Amino acid sequence: MEQLQQQIVEHHLLAAAQKVEDQLDNEMHQLQKLEEDDMESLRQQRLQQMKRAALKKKEWLSKGHGEYNEIGSEKEFFAEMKGEERMICHFYRENWPCKVMDKHMQILAKQHVETKFIKIHAEKSPFLTERLKVFMLPTLACVKKEKTVDYVVGFDELGGSDDFSTHTLAGRLSLHGLITYDGTEDYGGANPNQQKPKGIQRSVRHGGERAAASDDEDSDFE
Repeated sequence: MEQLQQQIVEHHLLAAAQKVEDQLDNEMHQLQKLEEDDMESLRQQRLQQMKRAALKKKEWLSKGHGEYNEIGSEKEFFAEMKGEERMICHFYRENWPCKVMDKHMQILAKQHVETKFIKIHAEKSPFLTERLKVFMLPTLACVKKEKTVDYVVGFDELGGSDDFSTHTLAGRLSLHGLITYDGTEDYGGANPNQQKPKGIQRSVRHGGERAAASDDEDSDFE
C-alpha cells in the first residue's frame, strides 16, 4: 500500500515537473520568436532609413551639392540660397589666403553633400558685402534656412595661420550645424591632435562687429 502511494506521489511529481518544463519551453520559444520579430522590425526600419537617405542624397546632388561652384552675380546668390537648409558662401578675392580657403572648401564640398558650398567675388557683390558687413577676406557666410547664423572671418579661429587642417575648418563649421562632423572623416590627411579649433566658443565675428544670428532672427537678406 505504501509502495503504491509512493508511486502515485512520484507520478504526480514527474507530471508537475514535466508541466513546468513544458511551460519553460513555451516561454523560451515565445521569447525567441519575439526577438526574431524585433530583429526583423529593426532590419525593416534600417532599410527604410537607408532608402530615405539615398533619396535625400540624390536630391542634394541634383541641386548642386557635392561641388564647389563660383557664382557670377548677387542674383545667383539668392537663387542658390532659395530652399536650402544649409549653405556656406566664401566671399573672396584673388589673394593667397582665399586660395587656401578654396582648397579646404573643395574638399569639404565633396565630403559633406548635406550642405551647399559656393563662392562669390566680394568686389563684384557690393550689396551682399554691405548687407553682411563683410570687411575681411576670406569670409565664410554660413546660412541656414535663408538666414545667416555664423561667420568665419580670416584665419584667427582656425589657428591664426594658413597651415590649418581641413579638420580644423570642419570642426569650426559644425558649431552651428552647417555640416555633420564627428572627427572621423577622411579628408586625405590626419586629424591633428583631435582638438577643437582655436576660439571654439566664440560666437562673435572677428573684431566684434556683430554676433552670429540666431535661428529666430530676421533674415539678413530681407
